Amino acid sequence: MKNTTFFATLMAGVAVAALVQAKDHPGKEYLQKNGYKGPATCEVCHPGAAKEFLNSVHWKHASKVDNVENIDPNQEYGMKNRIYTMCNGNDIVNNLKEIPPSPETGKTKYSGCNSCHPGNHIQDVGSTGPEAEAAVDCLVCHSSTYDHSKRKPYKDEKGNVVLGQDRSTEAALSIATPTVKNCMTCHEAAGGGVLVKRGFAFNKEHDVHAAKGMVCVDCHKTKNHKIPTGYDPNNWAHDGVRLSCTDCHTVKPHKDEDYNRHTARIACQTCHIPRTGGAFAKDFTKWEQLSNKFYEPTTLKKEANETAPVYAWYNLTVANRPDFIGPKGDRKDGKSKIYPFKIFQGKAYFNKKDGQLLSMDFAPPMATGDTLAGVASAAKILGIKDYEPVPGWQTIYFGSNHQVAPKEKALTCYNCHAPNGVLNFRELGYTADEVKKLTSPELYFEKIAEKMREEW
Repeated sequence: MKNTTFFATLMAGVAVAALVQAKDHPGKEYLQKNGYKGPATCEVCHPGAAKEFLNSVHWKHASKVDNVENIDPNQEYGMKNRIYTMCNGNDIVNNLKEIPPSPETGKTKYSGCNSCHPGNHIQDVGSTGPEAEAAVDCLVCHSSTYDHSKRKPYKDEKGNVVLGQDRSTEAALSIATPTVKNCMTCHEAAGGGVLVKRGFAFNKEHDVHAAKGMVCVDCHKTKNHKIPTGYDPNNWAHDGVRLSCTDCHTVKPHKDEDYNRHTARIACQTCHIPRTGGAFAKDFTKWEQLSNKFYEPTTLKKEANETAPVYAWYNLTVANRPDFIGPKGDRKDGKSKIYPFKIFQGKAYFNKKDGQLLSMDFAPPMATGDTLAGVASAAKILGIKDYEPVPGWQTIYFGSNHQVAPKEKALTCYNCHAPNGVLNFRELGYTADEVKKLTSPELYFEKIAEKMREEW
């Protein structure tokens, strides 16, 4: 979906925290003398790093998944092969390719879900061996001056589509811990454009961690290229290392014991991430023509911090059905907490024969707007012969784990416990009598009154 040439200017507005710069890197003199020759240069000091990276989710785009229902625990799942309505495709059916020429302009372009993959496309998602190791784009994550205009696809002399890399000595001389820009160049643009998929902007305006000068890897502390992740119901593949707020904050992080008692049943995110953003609906059955005469699926979205989340019990296991992907949990299971989510609804084609979601090859509709041609192409690629496409909707819950608000904007007692508060206690499983008690000012009146007196 993404036009890879867009990356050159994508992150101009992203704030980048000051880090250890290349002038301090012990390999500076070696690079100046020998130049940069890809992973082989890095491995002079970091032997085995490229092979290690090939076993990471960032290279494989898949892993075994143990917390999602209705999938094979012995198989690997991820962007490589998943089909769901945020993307309606994957690396298999939407491998980086040149799309057919526009009938109106005769122009074509390159597109593919794996355009963010840190390889050269010849050595692609999940590839292994010495050639794959040599193809790893170390600098796209580790150079603070990486030239993204060089990271665009082209055809080599054999007609193969190759994804370019910036392997200049200049880029190598700015190697450092990954900056916000290094991460967000791909992650902020996922799903078809800026702030579409996850809808969070990691900058000082929207996140207290960014305001403190922190960068992504301060929380996602990486070891051996294994990057910790949380339990977003939408995000299945992982490196086997999990992340939670209590890795940095204690289980009793507040001075107020009333707040600390809530942490047993209320996730940190619920109070501290009161807003979200990004796409909330997308229609893959109807594509709109853009000014360049190419087509994109019709998408409804809001900017960061514009959407109120919904709240649900979540025990960190995921319900997975053709019409729904989201949190499993219950107030009585002893494991669940209330978490905030962004609800996304996607319309696509389902197979009337078995009820399963059908994938779509974006190349045909991107050129002509013919969505059924995209379904037919994907079915051919996947070897699906017996199908009857019918339109339908799928609902997906996206976890709200970023865009942490400052203390003064976090939810407090009356935000949840007023009759018109953000929590729908009835939908969360509480009885009418419990709801009446939970929405009474008696619970918080004196506390909030004292707070207001202090503020006044």
